[in-house]
Amino acid sequence: MDVPKDSEIVRRILQGEVNAFGLLLDRYKAHALTIIKRRIPPKDVEDIAQEVFVRAYQSLPGFDPESHFNKWLSIIAVRTCCDYWRKAYRAQESPMSTLSERHAEWLEGVISSASTDSADGNARQEEAREVLAWALGHLSAEDRMVVEMVYIEGMTGREAAELLGYSVANVKVRAFRSRIRLRKLLSGLLEREEEE
Repeated sequence: MDVPKDSEIVRRILQGEVNAFGLLLDRYKAHALTIIKRRIPPKDVEDIAQEVFVRAYQSLPGFDPESHFNKWLSIIAVRTCCDYWRKAYRAQESPMSTLSERHAEWLEGVISSASTDSADGNARQEEAREVLAWALGHLSAEDRMVVEMVYIEGMTGREAAELLGYSVANVKVRAFRSRIRLRKLLSGLLEREEEE
């Protein structure tokens, strides 16, 4: 039995065979989850994955049969993750005081002494992840996605621009400004801790 092409499945769905969407879901579920898990807290991955596929289904009339479905779905997944952070950013503001004393001490130690020895490297890495998550929480959703894609995932500016729908110049500007903002946040945190 021949495996139908993505464009054939999309054509069948658009002609009313809605159950054929299950074929695309089975085919690309793991791909979408990989993208989502990199960008969203574990507790929300399942909800965002569902939203990605709902958006994909609703957007099928705009799918270009000449393009690759997985790339098209990747763009939808990344933009849905961006929307998640945009909504979270508006819903909560985290003052610097929300960083625990332990994390502030760790940050001070890292900044003041590049060669501090720690008995537990894994604990330091976990603390670093928590401080980074705190700092990223202060960026806009768009800037957060750029930072994660370019600096954490190692994407090129062009790859990030394509997934986010931005120009390469926009990605570079956002990345640069976000680095400055993160540096100010972390420096401000250290200064505040030194004053206490």
